[in-house]
Amino acid sequence: MTIAAVALAALPVSFLVIRGLLRTPAALRFVNAPSAERWSARSTPLLGGFGIFTGILVASGLAVATGALPVGWRLAGVVGGCAILFVAGAIDDIHHLSPLAKIAAQVGAAAAVLGVGIHVELIHNRVIGTVLALVWLIGMTNAFNLLDNMDGLAATLATISCAFFAIDAFTVHPRPLVQLVSLAICFACLGFLPYNLRLRGKAEVYMGDSGSQVLGFGLGALGLASSWTVAGSTVATLLLPILVLAVPILDTTLVTVVRLLEGRSVTQGGRDHTSHRLVYQGLSDKRAVVLLAVVSAALGMTSLAYKVLDSTALTMVGVLVTFAFLVQFASYLAGVGQGAPTATTASGLMRSLVVNRRRLVEVLVDFALCSASFTAAFMIRIGATSFTNASFEYVFYRTLPALLVARYLAFIAFGLYRGVWRYAGAVDAARVVGAVVVSEAAAFLFIWGSIGWHQFPRGTFAIDVFLCIFLIGAARFSERGVAHAIRSFVARDARRRVLIVGAGRSGRSLLRELRETPGELVVGFVDDDRALLKRRIQGVPIVSGLDEIGWAIGRVNPDAVLVTIPDAPRERLDGVVEACSRAEVACRFVKREIDLDPALFLGAAVE
Repeated sequence: MTIAAVALAALPVSFLVIRGLLRTPAALRFVNAPSAERWSARSTPLLGGFGIFTGILVASGLAVATGALPVGWRLAGVVGGCAILFVAGAIDDIHHLSPLAKIAAQVGAAAAVLGVGIHVELIHNRVIGTVLALVWLIGMTNAFNLLDNMDGLAATLATISCAFFAIDAFTVHPRPLVQLVSLAICFACLGFLPYNLRLRGKAEVYMGDSGSQVLGFGLGALGLASSWTVAGSTVATLLLPILVLAVPILDTTLVTVVRLLEGRSVTQGGRDHTSHRLVYQGLSDKRAVVLLAVVSAALGMTSLAYKVLDSTALTMVGVLVTFAFLVQFASYLAGVGQGAPTATTASGLMRSLVVNRRRLVEVLVDFALCSASFTAAFMIRIGATSFTNASFEYVFYRTLPALLVARYLAFIAFGLYRGVWRYAGAVDAARVVGAVVVSEAAAFLFIWGSIGWHQFPRGTFAIDVFLCIFLIGAARFSERGVAHAIRSFVARDARRRVLIVGAGRSGRSLLRELRETPGELVVGFVDDDRALLKRRIQGVPIVSGLDEIGWAIGRVNPDAVLVTIPDAPRERLDGVVEACSRAEVACRFVKREIDLDPALFLGAAVE
């Protein structure tokens, strides 16, 4: 029998096991406890993991029994690791294990995989490769554990990811182990989905930790056992697991960063995941799942396209576009508050994904500057004929993608995409230096531990640090001069552009007065009422909250800021004055002593 045929057995096994367990006392024993942290408010059996794991186990056993897959320790390591997490997850579904106990089980499962020889072979340094593999396996296990927060989401994304791993294993990197495990997980999820993602009504069954951890760990193991075990792999090969699993990685990163910034525990549940934020914007649960599935499938297809094209240059450009989209998507979702869903059309949602055109331009410019900087450093160190050396060329084209990835991650961490740079100062300059140095060190260590140097001149990295700091700094700090030059030569509107701080009664009254004053144009409001953000008052948008006044000034480019809340706390007003001073925008306080009937303000409709 072929591997595909025996793997297909996972589908009916998963389906029938769940169906049978629903008719046993286990359906009353393994039940989720509704709470404010859960998306579903009713009790639901946590039996999906039993069906998924049994399907994987039966498919693996049939493969060995029929000779479709030779008996080997690697299959035993993957299935054994899944078994450890299945048992730990089942216990956690009933008794709620501590985070330390969960991590211990995940380390044990990872040890089962690493112990049978599955590791990151593209990393030459065995210690670094083992640490990377351990972090990857534990990270993906927890990513799917967090992702299991909405009916059908985790199983759907796992099915899509496994499909791409299977395509790669059958076409590009023929590996029977990956073929079997990917198809077994895929079919086991398909047997579970009819109970979890129903066309009408709520889910009959959840997978629980016994299922979500098995899926995350299994997919993490597939990433290690597929392309990352190909020594000397191409950039496209390196990116395959990352692109296929980009949505779970994005969700975990977004939740972790937001919770840390808010001072909340990362391990505590909550309704702040990617899927939840899409629902807050007006999508139904099922449409949110479909949208994330489409994004996951599109990213998976790009990873396969890179392999077919087999071009490092095209791959890097494609990765740039993908990264720019993911940054926009994450920025959009991070700005979505928790609360009642807002009325948002599908087209409006897609248009709003490009939340900051300035940031998108910065991402594109940074790509060009970082690439030019490293290329120039290489040419300075070696000379114009350096690319005639095949070994140098090999290291160069492996280093540049790693360097770009490190640059982007460091730029995000150091806040280089957090705001506008018209009023950048010494602190911002220090951020540029820190981000470049840290990313350069990360790329250096990656190349040192992965492909080796092949006599590549390591002084290139030192030269690149200085060049990149100069280019990135010049690009950021020249924004003020460019903005002034554009405003000097392109007079689009002769009226004075006014930003009003405070959307209360005084601010609205001032808006009506300025509209009747020749030469004045109100371009936006700044107000701390979160319910008003992204809405309009008499056609004028609420741009941001008071804490983001600097970003608002950079976005609407006002000539003057009028503050209508002079009685606000002193530290809040000092922030407004400082932001205006740094942006060289006039700031005036307006104190109005007006006694009007409140009924007059009922007509100030908020769109």
